[in-house]
Amino acid sequence: MTFTSLKPQIETIISSEKPVNERLKNICELLEAHIPHYNWVGFYFKNGDKNELKLGPYVGEPTDHIIIPFGKGICGQVAVSNKNFVVPDVSAQDNYIACSITVKAEIVIPIFVNGENIGQIDIDSNTPDPFSEEDERFLEFVCEKVASIL
Repeated sequence: MTFTSLKPQIETIISSEKPVNERLKNICELLEAHIPHYNWVGFYFKNGDKNELKLGPYVGEPTDHIIIPFGKGICGQVAVSNKNFVVPDVSAQDNYIACSITVKAEIVIPIFVNGENIGQIDIDSNTPDPFSEEDERFLEFVCEKVASIL
C-alpha cells in the first residue's frame, strides 16, 4: 500500500468520533500493518510541564521507555531540536536508547500545536536504512492531521 493510498485512511481515522487515544492507536495500527518497514509505531507527548516525554498509544514490542528525558535518545533530541530525525543505522548513534536488538533504524517526526512541539511520532524499523524523504513527507502529513485533534 502506498503513502498516497494511506492518506485518506488517516483522514478517516482523524475525523472519527472515537476518543483521541483510540484514534492515535488506530493510526499506529494502520501504519504498522501497511508499511512493511514500520515495525514499531508510537506516539510520545510532552509530560505536562516536565522536560520529558511520556509514551502514548503505540503498536509493536512492549517498551520499558515510558518516560524519556528531553535530550536523551532520538525522541529526546527531537523534543529539543524541533526537527525531524532520521537514523539510518541506530548502532552509529551515540545517544540512542535501544528498545530492541532487532531495531536497525528509526525516524522521529515532531508534532506541533500552535507552534509548540507537543509530541512526536516514533517509528522503529528492523530493516537497515529503510526511510526515504517520502517517509518523512508522509509522516509530516500524519503529524499535521494528529495536531488537529490535540
